[in-house]
Amino acid sequence: MMMRLMAILLLGLFAVQASAAGLFARVDRTQLSIDETLELTLETQGGAAFGKPDLEPLEQLFEIFDTRQVNRLSSSNGEAMASTRWLITLRPRQTGYVVIPPLQVADWRSEPITVLVQESLKDTESDQLAPIFIDASIDQESVYVQAQVILTLRIYHSVSLYDDSTLSPLQMPEALVERLGEPRMYEKTINGIRHGVIEVRYALFPQKSGELTIPAQLFSATTVTNGSNSVFGSRGGRSTQVRSPSIPLTVKAKPVDYPAGAPWLPARSLTLVEAWSPEPQQAQVGESLTRSLLLKAEGLTSTQLPAIGSPQNAELRRYPDQPSLANEVSAAGLVGSREQREALIPTRSGPLQLPALEVVWWNTVEDRLERTTLEARTLDVADNPNLAPPATEPPVPSASTAEQAVVWPWQLSTALLALTTLIGFGLWLHARRQPAVQRALQPGPTPRSLLDDLRRACQANDSQATRQALDAWARQQPETLADMAARFVPLSDALDGLNGALYSEAGQRWQGDALWQAIQALPPASSPDLDQEQGALPPLYPR
Repeated sequence: MMMRLMAILLLGLFAVQASAAGLFARVDRTQLSIDETLELTLETQGGAAFGKPDLEPLEQLFEIFDTRQVNRLSSSNGEAMASTRWLITLRPRQTGYVVIPPLQVADWRSEPITVLVQESLKDTESDQLAPIFIDASIDQESVYVQAQVILTLRIYHSVSLYDDSTLSPLQMPEALVERLGEPRMYEKTINGIRHGVIEVRYALFPQKSGELTIPAQLFSATTVTNGSNSVFGSRGGRSTQVRSPSIPLTVKAKPVDYPAGAPWLPARSLTLVEAWSPEPQQAQVGESLTRSLLLKAEGLTSTQLPAIGSPQNAELRRYPDQPSLANEVSAAGLVGSREQREALIPTRSGPLQLPALEVVWWNTVEDRLERTTLEARTLDVADNPNLAPPATEPPVPSASTAEQAVVWPWQLSTALLALTTLIGFGLWLHARRQPAVQRALQPGPTPRSLLDDLRRACQANDSQATRQALDAWARQQPETLADMAARFVPLSDALDGLNGALYSEAGQRWQGDALWQAIQALPPASSPDLDQEQGALPPLYPR
């Protein structure tokens, strides 16, 4: 009994692992004529595949026209996942129900797919086709409100056309219309006659639920007739107009179980990834980190994607840039993306928590609610040696010095008094003999010179020079720059403006008046310990 139970558990574990990864197949449509093509998509999930699919089982049932491979890197629940997609264009060799057999890549196998192949136009319609006609179709007859539906128009012509052909604009007040790329032109044989094909695709996003109608479109062209000679300016021909059929469309309302207050996002797929520059492990107090968040959805436009909220944190200053929106055209329609970049500046050392980010969306393929999440992250912020003054330790007296101080106190005090008196008299006498300019010279920068450098940088509105001068001046002060900003609000606000000009990519021009005024108005440190240790400071605002 125990052995049987263990066997069942092992089989269940293997089944779970097998469901996490595999090869999945789908087609762009399940009904077509024998003269048309379909697109078969093979995609790996749970990892990238090494090698190519074995297409030999398809050759008896389909003609293989084209094969494309696409490698993708996405994120789900904070984990990066690699996948490989193959796009295969097929044309059936026989009518009826045709089964696309299982295909194999490495150790993975896909499931079979059944499609219905109908007779060609030669057998279903009269032998006499119009010289120009239009076929219109949509990829789904029922769609959610604001979700994508693909409209495909194919204009067939068995006669030559001049280059003045036009297609009337598709206008739907109750839907957003986006054309998918440029028109495709290819050839197709119908009833033994070669036809040119002009294929135009649209992505439609209905804005209200209910029954809608995709209106007909008018195609106008001039046919080339016998005797025409465009070389000598003769453009004899006949103007022709054909109209596409109108198509009904059922638009479903938003599901009632969708979370209230969450943006409505009906998509085929959605990913959320992040990138850092530099890496978050290198975070330091006062140094900028750039965080990029990329939200990408298949079947939505970039304008439908919401902003990714980041809660405010007093210990982590944020300077966001303008979001970058982009749309890409794929075989499945539009792929919208929204990229948000922001500069993050930690104000203290230690661990700083970045909360998790979650995007709620509706999976239109599986018809269910989905949640894509970036897990919470902890930044271990290190101290910045350029902002904190070097720590000084009092000298530790040696054992011999302590012994001498105990044994000969009066001798040492007398000798020290005489020595200091002599040295002081000599320095005074030497100073009287030197010029006044030479007495003012000092070996290193003084607090006054550093303050003058800071003032000139602020007045020149030079953010980089101001930051360098500010750090040099702060190292001469009895407290850190962060402590001064914490106790004086105008200085904190001025530093925010300086950091925004340095680390934000918005390109704003910085003015240094506010910072210099804050430095001038900075009250002295009120700690008595600092006054005793450091002594009297030189005047902050020399006359």
